[in-house]
Amino acid sequence: MERADTAGRGVGVRLLDVGPGRARVALTVEERHVNGHGICHGGYLFFLADAAFAYACNSHGTSAVAAGADITFLRPVALGAELVAEAVERARAGRSGLYDVTIRDGDRAVAEFRGRSRQVPGLPSPA
Repeated sequence: MERADTAGRGVGVRLLDVGPGRARVALTVEERHVNGHGICHGGYLFFLADAAFAYACNSHGTSAVAAGADITFLRPVALGAELVAEAVERARAGRSGLYDVTIRDGDRAVAEFRGRSRQVPGLPSPA
C-alpha cells in the first residue's frame, strides 16, 4: 500500500510502523505545509491523520476506505515541527471499523482525529 501511495509521498508522509489495527506515520512541517498565519495548514494535519488511519484500517489485509472522519485541532504547529500520527483501532463490526488517531509534536498532542472505515470488496488489495 505504501508503494502505491503517491499522494502521501507527495506531501511528505513517512510510514514508521504498521501492525494489526494500528499504524504510525510522520511528517516534517516544511514551508509548503504552512498557511498564511505561519503555522501548519489544518488540511495537512488531516492528511497526516488520515494516512495513519488508512494504514491501520487496511492492516488486516482487506481493502478498506474512509466512510467518514472528523478532526479537532488542539494547538498550532510551527514550521520545522516533527509530527507523528498514531492510529489505534477501537472497534470492528462486520465491514465497519472505528479508529482514533492522535497527532503529536514531541510529547504534545496537537490534534485528535476519529475515522470510520468500510471494507469494500473488489478494491485492489492493500498489500
